[in-house]
Parts: sequence; C-alpha cells; structure tokens
Amino acid sequence: MKKKILFIVAHRLNRSPGQRFRFEQYLDFLEKNNFEFEISYIINEKDDETFYQKGQYFRKFLILLKSIKQRFRDLKKAKNFDIIFIYREAFMLGSVFFEKRFAKSNAKIIVDFDDAIWLRDVSQGNNNLAWLKHPAKTSKIVKYADLVLVGNSYLANYASNFNSNVKVIPTTLDTENFKKVEPITESEKICIGWTGSSTTLKHFETAVPVLKKIKEKYKEKVWFKLISDFPFFHEDIEIEQCKWNNQTETIDLSVIDIGIMPLPDDDWSKGKCGFKALQYMTLGIPTIMSPVGVNVEIVEDGINGFLANSIDEWVSKLSLLIESKELREKLGKKGRETVENRYSFNSQKEKYLQLFNELIETKNA
Repeated sequence: MKKKILFIVAHRLNRSPGQRFRFEQYLDFLEKNNFEFEISYIINEKDDETFYQKGQYFRKFLILLKSIKQRFRDLKKAKNFDIIFIYREAFMLGSVFFEKRFAKSNAKIIVDFDDAIWLRDVSQGNNNLAWLKHPAKTSKIVKYADLVLVGNSYLANYASNFNSNVKVIPTTLDTENFKKVEPITESEKICIGWTGSSTTLKHFETAVPVLKKIKEKYKEKVWFKLISDFPFFHEDIEIEQCKWNNQTETIDLSVIDIGIMPLPDDDWSKGKCGFKALQYMTLGIPTIMSPVGVNVEIVEDGINGFLANSIDEWVSKLSLLIESKELREKLGKKGRETVENRYSFNSQKEKYLQLFNELIETKNA
C-alpha cells in the first residue's frame, strides 16, 4: 500500500528555489520507493504578478482570502495522509492556526526550513505589511512537528530548543542533471555573476563597492551578470540583467566565470544554507563567499573556492581568479567534487528516505 504525503507550501512546482532543492527534487525518488504525494500551494502564477510588488493591497487581500479557503480544504483531507510536510509555514500571516490543527490529525508532521525564519525578513514589496508577520511563531510550529528538517547546524541549534527530533539535511542539487553548458565560442571577457531572488538583492548590493573597484582595475576585461526574478539597477556599475527562468537556468548560469555570494555578518545570514555558492560549484564555477555561517563549512579557502571578508580581500581574490584561467579551473573542479560528495541529491537521498520511513513506522507502532 502506498504511503501518502501532503506537502503544504506557498508556491507551485518549480517556482521557489527553496522548495525545489529542499524537497521537490526528491519527489521522483519518493515515488519509486512506495510514496505518493499531493502538493497544496497558495500563490499561483497570476498571484506572483502582484504578491511581491509594492502596493496592490486589494489584490493581496483577495490572495489572503483564497489562501485561507485552501488551507481549510487541506485540513478536511489531512486524515487521508500519513505525513503532512510543511515547508516553512502553512500560512503567510502570524497565525499558527493551521499547523496546530494539522498536528491534531492522524498524520505525522514534518516541518522543513532553510532560513532563520524566526527573524523578521520581508521582501521589499511587502515592507509595509511586515506588521502582519509574526516570525517568532516558528518556535510554536517547530513544537507541533514530529520531525524537523533543517539546512544547517545553526538552524538545528535553534530548532532543538523546541523539539528533540531535529535532523540536518543540507540543501542539495542533482549533480547528474545540473551540469555546465559549454559555450560555442569562448569569450576573452571574464563574467562575474550572482543569482538570487528579490529578497536577497540587498546582499548583492553589498558587493557593489567591490565590483566598482574591479571594473576600474580591469575595465573591458570584465563584465557583470545578475540573474533574478526582480530587476536591480545601480548608478555606479553597469550590470547585464537576466530574468530567472527555470527552463534556462543552467544555460544562464553557465555564462558566469566567477560566482559570488556576499553576505552581511548577521543572524539572518548565519541561517543561510549556501545555496547560491552550491549552484556555482555544481557547475564547476569558481566561487567566492563571505565567511558567514555554513559558508565556512562548504568552502575551504583556496582549496575549493575562496572566502573573502573586507573589500580589499574581495578585490584581491577576484583579481587572482580574473588573471588565472588555471586557478579558475582548479577551484571549479574541486568545488564540483565538494558538492558531489556532500551536497548532492545522491549523497543525501537514502538518508532522506530513511527519515520518512522511520517516521511512518512510529505512526503505525
């Protein structure tokens, strides 16, 4: 008999990077191992057009009403599932109403998160609605779970204050399918690139002083590429914009010669799971990261990538990579090996499956 999972999420399939790499890439593997699933999301493609924009309050209110109706439908059918998997939260406002009621069903509850979601961090388009959020509710959500899955040890330390069954599953990539697309003709110009969502554009902005110095030093030898779901403009540097597209993501990333992941040294950043860097590294792109949180576990400075803190350090290490194709290839190759061994779908899939099976065994005991 098939084991059933209900995934409670915000976005449709292939829309959210967090969802894609925390659980969506495991769906086929779970199906092959006697699981079937249903995904319940509350923000559709049309809603995306307004949900992360400034204003549009009436439209956002309608999305809220629709979301409430959807979650009540989910509650009615919760008894039909063995596991209810909640990614981050069941509802976007400060209530834990739905998590509490899911926990009263016969299903086992898994809560998964890959950011420090107990801290306040909202998109630019919804700053005026931040008062509706209540990030501290995360502690209550964690208490309702039978199993908590997190992306790194910093998140695990937090969750362990409220739940004794916390497991670290790093954010992973499918290295069999996520491979660099080699260009038809090789360019002499070096592309320094960044990828991320609208909520992390503020992190990219911290790198602008560095990129400005690099441009002054190397002039036409370098250019900058930004891949995001939201536009970014800065008067000090020229950046080629590329709208994120799931269908062309690998091709768009493959253009990058050096990938960057700047982060401020704060509590929110310590909860990040290094995903941008892992994407670059999977494609064999040499990577420079801020030495914050899990980044220092992913990258061994000078071996499989670079860690850089000050502006001078960023400029120095970017310069080394710009000037040496051999170094770029060496760090890119080692970075790829790191992902294959520790952060790939293949390296984690059996552990992932085991945790699901063990949870259902306790349900049937």
